[in-house]
Formats: sequence, structure tokens, C-alpha cells
Amino acid sequence: MELVDLPVPSPAAGQVLVKIEVSGVNFIDVYLREGRYPAVLPFVPGQEAAGTVAKLGAGVSGLAVGDRVAWNGTRGTYAEFACAPAAALLKIPEGMSSVQAAACLLQGLTAHYLAHDAHTIQAGETVLIHAGAGGVGLLLTQMAKRLGARVLTTVSSQQKAELSLAAGADKVILYTVESFVEEVKRQTDGDGLPVVYDSVGKTTFDDSLKCLRPRGLLVLFGASSGAVPALDPIRLMAGSLYLTRPTLKDYVRTRSELERRAADVFGWMAGGELNVRVGATYRLAEAAQAHIDLTGRKTSGKVLLMI
Repeated sequence: MELVDLPVPSPAAGQVLVKIEVSGVNFIDVYLREGRYPAVLPFVPGQEAAGTVAKLGAGVSGLAVGDRVAWNGTRGTYAEFACAPAAALLKIPEGMSSVQAAACLLQGLTAHYLAHDAHTIQAGETVLIHAGAGGVGLLLTQMAKRLGARVLTTVSSQQKAELSLAAGADKVILYTVESFVEEVKRQTDGDGLPVVYDSVGKTTFDDSLKCLRPRGLLVLFGASSGAVPALDPIRLMAGSLYLTRPTLKDYVRTRSELERRAADVFGWMAGGELNVRVGATYRLAEAAQAHIDLTGRKTSGKVLLMI
């Protein structure tokens, strides 16, 4: 990635030009940069940001120049200015900073659909969340606890274990020194789990399947360690298991669904029920280093670019 000067874009009909204050850094940005997800080069990375409306495109209503907004899902946010569809913008509530808004949006919405829809967590269930000290992991842990679950997490270091425990995890498994499969079996008296949330992929996938009880569900929503090899579905016969590979865009397909999820996330933050941890901040010129640190598992919580 290189920092270059480009013309300030002009919003098309239905779009808004936003002066960006903060951009989120997420693994999907890495996947696009690596070519794991298709992208035409060159392109400006990033698809989550918060800032101020600078200009309205034709036909836009309900927004005004100077409004503070946040959004997710449109590429190009590693920049000082970016255009976004007006339909994707959310007004930042009074009392919430741009940093908070950018820090909670993509990962907060992701944690929301994971806990409520990809698998609907029931009170009393025990669930496993990999990368428990990551941005989604910390938020998903808190949401799972709100729903009455018992939460097991995996982390790579004692420092990250402490962060996961502070978020409400009931048992943190240090996967660098113990087998999470064996610990899950101990924690469930050998029964296994109804659901495993796996954002790690290649290095955890096989053992995640082993953690499930009969008819359990593996929710694979990321691949921070690499892509999972091709899977013969016959392997799911070992317990009549289920596997899903969800993505956020399919859980905010309508404006009403986006607003409903965002209202929950923003509301829980405002009420002190949801804590978003900003783990690292970088300047725009340091975007490449942010990717290096994120993929090297040197970060915890949310990673942000301060524009």
C-alpha cells in the first residue's frame, strides 16, 4: 500500500461526500489487498468510517452538510474524503464520538448478527468464540453474555486472556499451551457445543468441528490464519453437523434491518452495556503497518486509522 494524492471525489446521484475523521481497519481489507477477495487494482482500501458530510449528491434527502455520520460497506475509506451511498449512512448519536462510531460499526453489526441470527444464542447455552480478544470477539462475548450464554474463548497470550475475561468470558483457553478441543470436552462433560464462532479459519477449522455436539453449528465468519481447504460434506456426517459461512451484507440487506442492528449497538454503547475497546490507532500513512500488526496478531480490540 502506498499513500498517494488523488482528486477529491464528487458524489453521484444518491451519494454523499464525507470528510473522514476515522477509518476502521478490518480483516476484509486484508483479504482484498491479498487478492483473497476479488478487487480491481489499483483501489483505495477500507470500507468503514466516520466523519462529516461535506457535499450532497443529487436526490439526497434527510442529510445536511455538517451532519456527523458513520457507515460500512463501501470501499475507499483509507482516505481524507470518500463518497458513500446515502442509504448506507447512519447519523452518529449525540454524545458519541467519531472514534466510537467507527470502532463499533462493522464489528458491532457483525457480532449482532452472529449472536442473534447466524445462530440464535439461547440462555444457558455454552458457546465457543475464537480470537476472544479481537474486535469482534470482545463484542460477541458481551452480546452472548447479555443473552445468558456461558462463554468460552480462545486467545494467544495471557494479556489477551485478561482482556477476554474483562469482557465477560467464563473460561479463556490459551490455545498456545493447551488443546481447546480437550478443554471444551472438559467444560461440557464430553457433550460438545451447540455452536462455535470461528474467525480464524485454516488453523482452527478441523478442531472447531470436533468441538460440536450432534447437530451443532460451526459459524465460520473469517480466515485470519488462511483459507480453509476444500471440504467434503461427508465430514459433516460425524454428528450431522451444520456449517455456515455468513457475511454482514446479507444481514443488513434492507435499510430497516441496518437501522435496527445499529440502534441496538449504539444504544447499548450509550447505556454502558457494551464496551468497545480501541486496541491500536495509526496515522493514514501507517496503514501498511496497521495491516502488518493486525495479521501478525499483535493487536487486540479495534484497529483504527486516524485521518
